[in-house]
Amino acid sequence: MATAPKEDTPAKPSNFLRAIIERDLEAGTYAGRLWAGSPGDAAHHAAGQPDPARLRTRFPPEPNGYLHIGHAKSICLNFGLARDHGGVCHLRFDDTNPEKEEQEFVDAIIEMVQWLGFDWQAHGSSHLYYASNYFDFMYRAAESLIERGLAYVDEQSAEQMRANRGDFNTPGTDSPFRGRTPAENLARFREMRDGLHADGAMVLRAKIDMASPNINLRDPAIYRIKRAHHHNTGDRWCIYPMYTYAHPIEDALECITHSFCTLEFEDQRPFYDWLLERLAEAGLLAHPLPKQYEFGRLNLTYVMTSKRKLKALVDEAVVGGWDDPRMPTLAGLRRRGYTPESVRRMAEETGASKHNIWVDYSVLDVALRDHLEGVAPRAMAVLDPLPLKLSNWAEVFGAGHRESCQAPAHPHRPELGLRRFELGPEVWIERDDFAETPPKGFFRLFPGNKVRLKYGMVVECTGSEKDAEGRITAVLARVVPDTKSGTPGADAVKVKGTITWLSVHDAVAAELRLFDRLFVEEQPEAGGRDFHDSLNPASLRVVSGYVEASVAAAAPDDKFQFERHGYFVADRKDHTAGRPVINRITGLKESWAK
Repeated sequence: MATAPKEDTPAKPSNFLRAIIERDLEAGTYAGRLWAGSPGDAAHHAAGQPDPARLRTRFPPEPNGYLHIGHAKSICLNFGLARDHGGVCHLRFDDTNPEKEEQEFVDAIIEMVQWLGFDWQAHGSSHLYYASNYFDFMYRAAESLIERGLAYVDEQSAEQMRANRGDFNTPGTDSPFRGRTPAENLARFREMRDGLHADGAMVLRAKIDMASPNINLRDPAIYRIKRAHHHNTGDRWCIYPMYTYAHPIEDALECITHSFCTLEFEDQRPFYDWLLERLAEAGLLAHPLPKQYEFGRLNLTYVMTSKRKLKALVDEAVVGGWDDPRMPTLAGLRRRGYTPESVRRMAEETGASKHNIWVDYSVLDVALRDHLEGVAPRAMAVLDPLPLKLSNWAEVFGAGHRESCQAPAHPHRPELGLRRFELGPEVWIERDDFAETPPKGFFRLFPGNKVRLKYGMVVECTGSEKDAEGRITAVLARVVPDTKSGTPGADAVKVKGTITWLSVHDAVAAELRLFDRLFVEEQPEAGGRDFHDSLNPASLRVVSGYVEASVAAAAPDDKFQFERHGYFVADRKDHTAGRPVINRITGLKESWAK
């Protein structure tokens, strides 16, 4: 069953797809359906029981690449709507194109749907299916169409078929092979199946109307010859169904009630309905038949989702792989540190529209901050370290003294306990926390000014050290006694600035990967531009910094709010306790300059 944690949004916002489902449930449109426990034809389901699912949806990816943020919308809609209305969502692999499909992609898709929080277990069985398991029925259905004069084998070249198809202003021209008898077509189709003809030599076409104003009804191809090894069926078949033929059959065999797809399939809906009605007339499928409904794509600014172009980024080593944290793949978003809760929330809050929509990337970051603000433990980190030397430390405390400090792991979750660290005579601070000549409104370290080391003590800056080129190599200060945070009298010395820090003696060196958007243009391909021209040269900056010991000990995928800097995650592939690798997910607030 479609499942996910309930905390996303208690009240689900309405949309036209939800309204369609509620209308059909109220009318009992699918109340009389039978389900035999597995996909099958009319006879198979006739022997079944009343369907325990009030409705059935499906998420049907082709396993020819990695899922991206656009797919997340469809996943959340199909699984979420089924979950909310007592239904079941199937995960089905539309694997009818063996040349581009691989088991690697099948495994990656399963992993990502589960990562988003959904599964396909319901009523004691799994609803994970493969279109290729229906190849026998699809072939039988094709022969049925041929026998009834509704399909024919066409031996025109691809160029001839394209020319004879016509255009929006010109009706198509009948193929010279359109008038063959059903017996002739059936014999020819079986020759195709038996491998007696070369790839591309002929196709099976539905026989509908070459003058139809909908070009998709001008005798579309439904089978082609293609000698290719299939990841699931091996070398059994040398003919494969076309997607537009296979997809409605898959829906019907699985008793799908609501087939939700994106707007580019709207023109295919008449063929979807034509095919299912013809197969129902032949007794191969039973009513009620699935119905297709289209919704608009979700497009995210500063993102490109073309699989071909994403593959180019990988092949050209622009990124480090399909799970590079700058990639819009779900694998990349997970490694970057985005949470399934934040992706689901964005999908839910952007709703379902009858138009393609553009959503600013910041919407995803807002959803992430809303989630992590309440759950991510806090920590301090220094990204651009500069030493701060407390020259009177030995005088005040003694040379070997280390002052114990503590802070809540989360300001609103006392059950998470305290973080503990030490203050010593030399600490790391951020380089931009010091200015020899401070600008107006600068309240951090400059000669003569006092600041508080957060959770620690007040220090007064006395100057700096420089190298031969005049570059500042250390800041000098004096610790102000009796000002430790949380102790009596700590507030007696008033300061306007508080800075984060880490002691040199217990800070842990870390590689910090500061990721940003991969493209500088909101729509990287707009106006026909080459997406390479929109690449952001600053999409990744790697720095050597320092983190609290608790961060170094974190497990891969653990997330933190680094105070002042934003949200970070321990890299799921490269992070180890001995060599911390931490990714920046996003800042504490939106800072992208358009």
